[in-house]
Amino acid sequence: MTDKKTVWFPAKKNGWGWGKPAAWQGWFVQMLYLFTVGFISFSVDPKIELLKWILLVSISTLILLVVYYVKGDAPSWKWKPIEKEKRRLFK
Repeated sequence: MTDKKTVWFPAKKNGWGWGKPAAWQGWFVQMLYLFTVGFISFSVDPKIELLKWILLVSISTLILLVVYYVKGDAPSWKWKPIEKEKRRLFK
């Protein structure tokens, strides 16, 4: 038995947060979240019951963030220096 943590969501290469999922479980969690938000939007009309819709979407988003935090790399700020040629806005 190994103690190595399986990372579903690796840290972003630049900035703070998580990048694309690295495992099928991460993709499944993201698709489940999108399906859940779609189902909530289909079953609760935001034009009529906006507060209920906001509450349900917020709860599902918080659950997604908890899964990111538990099954992903530790979030930390990463900053890559920009190459001199890429700093210019216009060439």
